[in-house]
Amino acid sequence: MQKFTSKHAETSCGDERSGDTAARPLLRIEGLSKRFGSVAAVDRLSLDIYPGEFFALLGPSGCGKTTLLRLIAGFERPTAGRILLDGVDIASVPPYRRPVNMMFQSYALFPHLSVEANVAFGLKQEGLPRREIAGRVADILAMVKLGDYAARKPHQLSGGQRQRVALARSLVKRPRVLLLDEPLAALDKKLRDATRFELMELQRQIKLTFIIVTHDQSEAMMVADRIGVMDQGRLMQVAAPAEIYQRPNSRWVADFVGDINFFQGRVGDDHMTVEGTAAGRLRVAAPIEAEARTPVWVAVRPERMLLSRQEPASGLDNSLGGTIVETGYLGELSIYRIRVADGSAVKAAVVNAGRGGEPVPAQGDHVWLSFPPEAATVLTR
Repeated sequence: MQKFTSKHAETSCGDERSGDTAARPLLRIEGLSKRFGSVAAVDRLSLDIYPGEFFALLGPSGCGKTTLLRLIAGFERPTAGRILLDGVDIASVPPYRRPVNMMFQSYALFPHLSVEANVAFGLKQEGLPRREIAGRVADILAMVKLGDYAARKPHQLSGGQRQRVALARSLVKRPRVLLLDEPLAALDKKLRDATRFELMELQRQIKLTFIIVTHDQSEAMMVADRIGVMDQGRLMQVAAPAEIYQRPNSRWVADFVGDINFFQGRVGDDHMTVEGTAAGRLRVAAPIEAEARTPVWVAVRPERMLLSRQEPASGLDNSLGGTIVETGYLGELSIYRIRVADGSAVKAAVVNAGRGGEPVPAQGDHVWLSFPPEAATVLTR
């Protein structure tokens, strides 16, 4: 799947995609707000989404991501701003007249209708010829691998099969944009993991623009070309999954997406070091774009931390000692929580394979942590 990168600001996204700067957005959201009394569920939000893109809205509960999806679908009317689809403002167009379909978390299948009738329902409401309805329903059921289940009722299906019926019903009307509100939340973990790949493959086949709302970080990272991370009705960062994980633009994004360690300090005079942290002086790989002595935070993911029982060579940058206070075994990884000299805790993730007979560190052991300069991200806010 092609991955897109973008320039971003706190509440908007310029969406100039590398290698494809002539691309025109399919969906453009401009200064969109939705207020419920004194609460701004969506706050002056701007965003571009491109044809054929799989875009994810990620954020904590109450951040406004589902409200934004409902605004695009037409189930909510904006307080201010515009929603442009192919250059046409659809903010005042009713839901049934928008070339947009929404798949709900609950699936909302009709229990008394067969799979075939559930999928055909919207086409019948539009008054399409019977032969065309039959052909389109058969095609979409084959695409989602439910052709042999057309006569069954929803209660005769597994959770994953019901999810695919709901998806087929959303797709059979051939919308320009498909909106998915937590579509995999009702599935167990193993089925959810498998269904993610099915969803990605289906999106590639039909080349449709998908916008998915999820609170599951791994889901967003896996399926999306780009992710918009939201908080309090605003976009905090919009970028490809790897960029958001490896180069977050703020402490909030870094802390929300995965585990991370922060070391607070001040920019050194050489702009290549951060002084006064819990680990002393830390060296980074690129010049810091801030004035000397400016407060900053060095962010390092736990998997970039190197853990050893041996003290590093004297004078080595980016190293500190501590005591293991907690351990967690996750199969392929072990997570260590280490208490360092200033009383703060640092996490390290260590791959369990390939230890070569070396004793496994345990709670109470004194260990040393280090990381290379290129593992550090410097954040100024």
